[in-house]
Amino acid sequence: MDYPFDTVGLSGEVIDNFHDIYKTLKAKFNIQFTGDINFHLEDFEIFRQYLDINVRGSFVIKHFGNDCYILFLETHYKHSTMQGHGITERYEYQVWALAYLKKDFGRVMIRRETLADKILELIHPIELDFAEDKPFSDTFYVLVNDHQKAVSAIDRNFRNAAMDIRHDDFTIEIVNHTLIIGSREMASPEKATYLADFVTRVCSIC
Repeated sequence: MDYPFDTVGLSGEVIDNFHDIYKTLKAKFNIQFTGDINFHLEDFEIFRQYLDINVRGSFVIKHFGNDCYILFLETHYKHSTMQGHGITERYEYQVWALAYLKKDFGRVMIRRETLADKILELIHPIELDFAEDKPFSDTFYVLVNDHQKAVSAIDRNFRNAAMDIRHDDFTIEIVNHTLIIGSREMASPEKATYLADFVTRVCSIC
């Protein structure tokens, strides 16, 4: 079978999962192959921990006025054994969605807020909160490097779009005009659809 992504060296389980995700997205969105595009993933803090990243497949979601993308990634990293006596190299297979935004957000990191985050905030108030949107601020941990840009760009429409994502385990990182959203966990077709829904939405409002 010809697959719409690079399968060399992949296990049958990974191939089947990527293929199920592709078929699910293809049925809902107008997706096409991108060809060879450099998405500059090295610019994102969330990928700095990896030894290297291999884009196994990239697809554009055609959207009026502003396209967005789905990426099938293979990440390579070093892992310490539980006993701490050795280091092994591992590979993870992930799905991320990427969008180019009209607004300049500066650098922004958004993820679900944990109890540890809430405690840290009491000691070091470094998080950006929105007093007028307590549900969003209670749900997400937002770190920014340019307060003015972030407050202007993370408006009610953007916050509503983030609140509507039904996939709990995800991270959003924005570097100026480029947004990426995903998780280190291997996505299911359902979760990949949530990511695609989000980037198509923000493409039209941001």
